[in-house]
Formats: sequence, structure tokens, C-alpha cells
Amino acid sequence: MPVRTIRYRDIAGALKTRLGNGEFTAGGLLPSEAELSASYEASRVTIRKALELLRDEGLVESRQGFGWLAVSRPLRQTLSRLGTIEDQLAASGVTAERQVLSFAFVRAPESVAEVLGGEEVLQVQRLNIADGRPFAKVTVWCPAELASEMSRGDVERQPFLELLDVELNGARQVIGAASASSEDAEALDIPKGSPVLRAERVTYGVGGRPVLMAEHIFPAHMTHFVVDLPADETQESAVGLRWLS
Repeated sequence: MPVRTIRYRDIAGALKTRLGNGEFTAGGLLPSEAELSASYEASRVTIRKALELLRDEGLVESRQGFGWLAVSRPLRQTLSRLGTIEDQLAASGVTAERQVLSFAFVRAPESVAEVLGGEEVLQVQRLNIADGRPFAKVTVWCPAELASEMSRGDVERQPFLELLDVELNGARQVIGAASASSEDAEALDIPKGSPVLRAERVTYGVGGRPVLMAEHIFPAHMTHFVVDLPADETQESAVGLRWLS
């Protein structure tokens, strides 16, 4: 007599094998429940039970706005010092790459002109990649007079913080929750409308002049921002942390 098997356990086993073979990268999306249902010729209820079994084993997780993902450990970024994404990724043992999506001198958008002043800026859009997966979509604006000698090759090879010929004096960064636009979703390989973290950073030179403005879009499930909370009573707030009303 043939041994009777339980269908959802069989499917869970097949998916576990695919996960083990690296078909789904850490943090990457699995096929939707509808796609898995068609692929395995099983009901959505059966597919969900298989996925829940894998979740209990710590292999997959479900996130609102995304679906089911292969479990990954979010990368940690500190807010206590001025640094680059590449430095943060390298400190976590992650292979970092950058891909420049656009490079152009343009009329400054109104919100950028209010911060940087002037009419013309260098606008660079890039994709930061962590271990082969999109990690952040970044747009950087730099006053044209400070960027006049920069080339596309320069910003492909080095961060702006290393290219600027000015002494830096820190930055202010504001982080909030947002949802992925169509453009962000395509670049970051996530569903449109899924949760993202939006960080706006203004970098200052000595004397307080703003020299860079940047927008960073991170898939919310891929990063944590960490703030050190000092016990020194003379320091009024945590480094890198401000309350906004």
C-alpha cells in the first residue's frame, strides 16, 4: 500500500529545497500564493498552510504590502556619525556596489533650491546594491559650482563625500515612513505601494553652508536605523535623534 502523504507538507518540503538551493535570495520575494497555487496545482489554503509551516521553521516571513519573503537579517545603519552607505554595508560584511541611473546638470527643484540656493545643481540618481540585491535608491543634488569638475565616472567610483573639495561639518537627516512609487518599486524590485523608509539628508560644510542634499529610499524590511542613547546627563538628546512636531 502506498504511503499517504500530506499535500501541504510535500509543498513545504519542495519550497524548502528551493530555498536551500538559493533560488530565492535572502530578503527576496517568493512567488505569490496564486502563482504557487497554479504551479503546484493546489488550493490557496494548502499553499498558505505550507508557507505557514516554513514560517514556523524561520525560513520565510509574511509582510504587509510585500507578500512572502525568504527570511533575511535586516542590515543595521547607525545614525551617530556621518558616513556613506558603502561604509555601513562594508561594516556589516556585505558586498556593496553602486549603479548610476542618471547624471545631469539641471534646474534645481523648488525644495532643493530652498536648501542649497542657486538655480543649477548636479542631480545624480543611483542604486546601491547589497550582496547583489537593490538596497537603496538615492538621489543626490549638489550646487553646480561645487560639482563643475565632476564626471559620471567620478560618481560611479566614489561617494560625493569623498569627491567634494570642501571641509565637511556634519549633516542633518530626517527619516519617515512612505510607500513605494512606481519608479521606486521598479528600481528596488519591490511591489508598488509597499512600505519604504525615506531619509532626507542635508550635508553642511564648515561655516554652516549646505553643500549636498540627498533622498534615500530603503525597502522597509531590509534596514534598521540604530541610535545610541548616551547616559551622560549633560547631553540633552541622543546623537542623531531629534523630535519633530
